[in-house]
Amino acid sequence: MFQNHLKIAWRSLLKNKITGFINIVGLAIGMAVAMMIGLWLHDELTFDQYHENYEKLGQVLLHQEFNESIVTGQAASMPWGASLRNDFTEDFENISMCSWLWEHLLVHGENRFLKEGHYVEPEFPEMFSLKMLAGNRKDALQEPKSIILSKSLSVALFGEEDPMGKMVKFDRDFDLEVTGIYEDMPKNTEMGKSDYFLAWAQFLTQNEWAQNSIDSWGNHSFQLFVQLKENANFADVTEKIRYLEREHNPVGNPEAMIHPIADWHLKSEFKEGVNIGGRIQFLWLFGIIGVFVLLLACINFMNLSTARSEKRSKEVGVRKAIGSLRSQLIAQFLSESLMVSGLALTLALVLVQGSMTAFNNLADKELAIPMTNVTFWLLVFGFTIFTGFLAGSYPAFYLSSFKPINTLKGTFKVGKWASAPRKVLVTLQFVVSIALIIGTIVVFQQIEYAKNRSIGYERDSLIQFFNNRELHDQRAIIRDEMIKTGVVEELAHSSGPITNIWSNQSSVEWEGKDPNVELSFGVVGVSHEFGETIQWDILEGRDFSREFATDSMSIILNESAVALMDLDNPAGKNVRWNDRNCQVVGVVKDMIMESPYEPIKPTIFGVDNNRISIFTARLKPGVPVQTALAKIREVYANLCPTNPFDYEFVDAAFDEKFRSEERIGQLARIFAFLAIFISCLGLFGLSAFVAEQRTKEIGIRKVLGASVMNLWVLQSKSFLVLVFLSCFVAIPLAWYYLENWLADYEYRIELDWSVFVIAAVLAMVVTLVTVSFQSIKAAMMSPVKAISSD
Repeated sequence: MFQNHLKIAWRSLLKNKITGFINIVGLAIGMAVAMMIGLWLHDELTFDQYHENYEKLGQVLLHQEFNESIVTGQAASMPWGASLRNDFTEDFENISMCSWLWEHLLVHGENRFLKEGHYVEPEFPEMFSLKMLAGNRKDALQEPKSIILSKSLSVALFGEEDPMGKMVKFDRDFDLEVTGIYEDMPKNTEMGKSDYFLAWAQFLTQNEWAQNSIDSWGNHSFQLFVQLKENANFADVTEKIRYLEREHNPVGNPEAMIHPIADWHLKSEFKEGVNIGGRIQFLWLFGIIGVFVLLLACINFMNLSTARSEKRSKEVGVRKAIGSLRSQLIAQFLSESLMVSGLALTLALVLVQGSMTAFNNLADKELAIPMTNVTFWLLVFGFTIFTGFLAGSYPAFYLSSFKPINTLKGTFKVGKWASAPRKVLVTLQFVVSIALIIGTIVVFQQIEYAKNRSIGYERDSLIQFFNNRELHDQRAIIRDEMIKTGVVEELAHSSGPITNIWSNQSSVEWEGKDPNVELSFGVVGVSHEFGETIQWDILEGRDFSREFATDSMSIILNESAVALMDLDNPAGKNVRWNDRNCQVVGVVKDMIMESPYEPIKPTIFGVDNNRISIFTARLKPGVPVQTALAKIREVYANLCPTNPFDYEFVDAAFDEKFRSEERIGQLARIFAFLAIFISCLGLFGLSAFVAEQRTKEIGIRKVLGASVMNLWVLQSKSFLVLVFLSCFVAIPLAWYYLENWLADYEYRIELDWSVFVIAAVLAMVVTLVTVSFQSIKAAMMSPVKAISSD
């Protein structure tokens, strides 16, 4: 019997090819979108759960009052570690100070790689439950000259030979012994960005400034990770340590909190000391989008299934008249619906597999269909069966109840309200589609608005590369040699990149400063040629110059710093900075060095030849980039033969600041297109059904003199009314949610009414184009053929 049901279902599908195609393709696209978003959501929600101590791991953060606002930072001072170990033993299982992620050169034989890693205390591997493939994680970092490597870095450096006990040259300064190999952490872990871990004792040995900071509560230059004991919780322990630093360092009225690892990735944004979320908003957004896109596909399936089923009332009557039981009819209709769902699932899996690489590139993930995950398949098959039953329930349970005599006599009528549910569902489809169109436009406008913001310097033709110990003592030579190549216009060094501010300072004094107000400034040490290299705009005074010996004791302020300090005619004024009196020689236009969506940070620039982290070079205009890079690489190799030349273009680094929003925009565009496409598939099928239903009416109207235009308007207006109603629902919803989204940005667009008009017009045009094919086709049919049709 089941085999017979499948045969009839297959024949019915072949008989109604257009409806079958729309159902299968539309539902498959909806399923594919839902699967990909579901896999992405799972990856995000399980971020950092790789660590066995996930529920007890956290990081100490500090809230501090600066510039009349509360700033939250991950940086902590070194005395924190000792204090928590000594005074709060009942609350903490493990504690580890940690450096910032930094790039270093690792060399073994002919193999050399620039890789990123952390200096950590010995407890770190145990805290983060690194899965050791060799060595013991409890004592792997006890000795200062030890290093543990990820499996991939170990293979890159040593190949297949056993690396344990072998030496790695580190930054060409000293040798480190490999004391452990750990399994590569997955990409959805914060610590997975690190390729190796080094001993904290070595960090203190090689950095005198760090050694001098052991007892300095005010030097927030490190990170601090903690593991709570089983009977402790984050809220209670936070209360215990909240004001600990204030007892030793009152600057900024610091308050501490322990940020659980569960919130690092999804809830990392703070405003005025309050956690306001973060990426969790994207999860809600795309989770809702995934549900709605799948809902659109299901609506199509149900609409077309119920519409077509009304044409099969005579079939029900005949089959009942020759002895078919109602249960058999129910089984038949459900079999047809389940077959369509099963075919859609097969196509959906093919679509997901085929588009996974592109999706991973767009979302910056490493997702794959979990072929061996039982839960995944239970969800997929469960949804497929549910959808099939839902779409087939109307013909299965409603049509199968008809009396055969009524259907065979032709006295059966579906009723004037039979199409009402379909109209409601079509309206819902376009509410989602129009809202997605509006969202796509607004996200694009916000990104372009921030991109077009004046950045205060010329980023084109700028490249930057990291300093190392070999280059540090050759800074004058490297500048001269680079300029001699004829491809470099100017070269400068600085304590941080032009695309970020790595150092902040509050110990700045000047005449007229309110002693009761704590202010914070970004601090950038630069060489004399920095301004000329990046071509910043001098608004007052002059640039740094080697012609003035006093410039080693001079500073330049940006506009925001001048405004914060409330200085009139600042050039020539004296400022107490770094425990020395400095003269302001110039004021530069504000430059976007951090987020393009936030206000510019007040910043001080001073000549500093000791803190050199970055070299920045401006290429000469007109010189081919590849030619310039080849000559720069040659100079670099001569001066620093053991280090690979690792560089980046400043404009590329700046564009990276928009990557998160651009991903949102690209995904929104794709989902908006798919939503519209699925909706149009449904409209196309419904318009074909409506045209078929009204064939005789159209023939009669043509005989009575109706034109093709009259008939087109007649059939199209009912769909346009539904789209018009959709606009009234979608526009207020889109305005509300987009206004809340934009509220998170200090530098933002204002929602304009034209966006909503464009979305509404676009939806109506798409509707007309979709419906017109069937409407015009029906209107142009021969009236004789139309009137004589069954």
